[in-house]
Amino acid sequence: MAHVPVPGEHSPASSDPVDTHCPYCSLQCGMTLRPVPPGGGPGDGPGGGPGDGPGDGPAGRPVGVEVVERTAFPVNRGALCGKGRTAPAVLSSRVRLTEPLVRRPDTGRLEPATWEEALDRIAEGLESTGRAYGRDAVGVFGGGGLTNEKAYALGKFARVVLGTSQIDYNGRFCMSSAAAAHQRAFGLDRGLPFPLADVARTGCVVLVGSNLAETMPPALRYLTELKEAGGRLIVVDPRRTRTAEQADLHLAPRPGTDLALALGLLHLVVAEGRVDEEFVERRTSGWPEARAAAMAHWPELVERITGVPVPELRKAVTMFCDAESSMVLTARGPEQQSKGTDTVGAWINLCLATGRAGRPLSGYGCLTGQGNGQGGREHGQKADQLPGYRKLDDPAARAHVAAVWGVEPDDLPGPGRSAYELLDALGQDVRALLLMGSNPLVSAPRAAHVESRLRSLDFLAVADVVLSETAALADVVLPVAQWAEETGTMTNLEGRVLLRRAALTPPPGVRTDLWVLSGLAARLGWEKGFPADAEEVFEELRRASAGGPADYSGITYRRIAEEDGVFWPCPESAERDDSAGAESVRPAESVRAADPVSAAAPASPADPVRPAESVGPADPASPADSVSPADPVSPADPVSAGTHPHPGTPRLFLDRFATADGRARFAPVSHRPAAEEPDAEYPVLLTTGRVLAQYQSGAQTRRVGELNEAAPGPYVQLHPLLAERLGVDEGASIAVVSRRGRAVAPARISRDIRPDTVFMPFHWAGPGRANTVTNPALDPVSRMPEFKVCAVRLEPTEG
Repeated sequence: MAHVPVPGEHSPASSDPVDTHCPYCSLQCGMTLRPVPPGGGPGDGPGGGPGDGPGDGPAGRPVGVEVVERTAFPVNRGALCGKGRTAPAVLSSRVRLTEPLVRRPDTGRLEPATWEEALDRIAEGLESTGRAYGRDAVGVFGGGGLTNEKAYALGKFARVVLGTSQIDYNGRFCMSSAAAAHQRAFGLDRGLPFPLADVARTGCVVLVGSNLAETMPPALRYLTELKEAGGRLIVVDPRRTRTAEQADLHLAPRPGTDLALALGLLHLVVAEGRVDEEFVERRTSGWPEARAAAMAHWPELVERITGVPVPELRKAVTMFCDAESSMVLTARGPEQQSKGTDTVGAWINLCLATGRAGRPLSGYGCLTGQGNGQGGREHGQKADQLPGYRKLDDPAARAHVAAVWGVEPDDLPGPGRSAYELLDALGQDVRALLLMGSNPLVSAPRAAHVESRLRSLDFLAVADVVLSETAALADVVLPVAQWAEETGTMTNLEGRVLLRRAALTPPPGVRTDLWVLSGLAARLGWEKGFPADAEEVFEELRRASAGGPADYSGITYRRIAEEDGVFWPCPESAERDDSAGAESVRPAESVRAADPVSAAAPASPADPVRPAESVGPADPASPADSVSPADPVSPADPVSAGTHPHPGTPRLFLDRFATADGRARFAPVSHRPAAEEPDAEYPVLLTTGRVLAQYQSGAQTRRVGELNEAAPGPYVQLHPLLAERLGVDEGASIAVVSRRGRAVAPARISRDIRPDTVFMPFHWAGPGRANTVTNPALDPVSRMPEFKVCAVRLEPTEG
């Protein structure tokens, strides 16, 4: 348990425990927040010291919360990592923003301001820039941690109020390559097309570029249960991570060669006669071209490219194909490359050729990273997207959404720049930026350049819970509510839509992001259409998504609460269940999470696992609108009241894929080098990633003492042979230098990494900022930067 008392005004919204979800990764682990009684003891303050003290509230009310295990929630079954357990620490007023800040022209410093002044300054900054330079001179940058309601409202605000096409979000840096490959192969992008618990029940899992043990530890149990049930685990990673240590087979390819590896495995599948010809003929298209491309990648060539020995390639194919069911799961390793879409496509090809897709306990899945990385890419904050995962350049999609929003389709702008391209345009074509829930100064590639672009803006406004490195550059900073202080929905990596409930009222000077957008919209002439109430926004989202690929129209707050989440697509009624190309579903197949996650009920071959397939504004001056009630389930539920509500879709593609002809599409892809290969000047490869005790840019986790003790700063992991060649000792300061800059951190010498590769975690700013060095080369389809591989040299330094 962990709790943090906070000032008396920051009191629980309810005296009862509140079931909610962790604020961090895409597992969205269930937890219960229990009020801390008066005198309950000190909490986790910044730096590991005492928190705000007991902080008894008025009339002896409880003033804080502690995290309690929520064993009934099926995804994590009560398990939490250290980040989730200590999440209340960031609620402390000692580490967070509690009042608006405005940069004063006379001092150049950020100083406290009223909400009225702060919102007026932002409205004026955005409006004057649009008048002077055109609407596309105003940009909006969102985040993969925003709730569905916020992501939806932010996209609507950008396109309706600001009239700009220049909106994207940091999720572009996470799952965009897998999303593009999903769309290309299956016609639909949902990270996992099956519940996470199916992973424990399959026969073999190939885990590509994921250190699950550190990035989402509660999910590791599914791999443990897989092996306990006799299944096999293959891990593909250039490092021998904690996850790779659990593998039956660890393949350690050279960074940037995952595409060649997947093609080499498919070559062997063909050569050994392991293609499922019946499945390929009946349920796919494009096999001849994909087959020809794979046959150009014979095993010995693939060994030369990847460094993976041919016997290990053959062993991987045997393990994958001999199992009755198999899965491939990818994460950022193969995806954050300038060829990430094709790389994921090659792993999907392997699944399709062997009949490991569209069948129970088999398929390809992406392990989405950010807390709402799935929902955040569905409802309109992407540059090319409208709610419901509709395409912005589709006339029918524009007409549908425009009707919901009460505007003309022609008034909606077209697609804009992708995330890095938007950041690169700052201070030039884009002169003003509204940023919510992101810290690109740390998280973007070529970060020193992005920092210079942020500094060159005419106007920057940031809404965040803490004064991040990016917020510190802003002209106006808005303190917004955190996960435990507001209600809203999140969509986890399974496509399970969840309800995050408010357990605390925000401090007096804090408002929600929805309240902020409502206030800004009113100041910019839209007094209606931007409510601050989350459930009201969700009801509009339901209408906007209806009939789209990500159809939420059959999902309500009440259903989510009653069913522990609802899997999309979920049309309003069962009669409309095929709108997104997903399978029809049987009413007998409940989407209550406890059922599909139960490992005690394996699928029978005879009975396979088969699921039954504008509003008024809020008053922006009213703090009471800044939080929904602790139990935000409305008494009226139009879906529950219907006679045939759609049960949701836990498992996709069992009958057909979501393409026009119902067939999955092979991708005829071939290996190509990384955008930047080693040479005489930069002879070593750099790859980056996360560590157990920190999260993303570290804006929140670096403010928790216990987490900082576990992971106090950046480091450079390198092999002993490389360290010896450079004359570097353990703990010595070493510079990692690329064509874009240098990062300096202590050396950590380990045999768990290839001799030609170094690794840096990316959670820190300052001299050890890994993303100063990384390459912004973009995938031509997904526009994903190549975070995971670039050429560097190492220089021993002093200090």
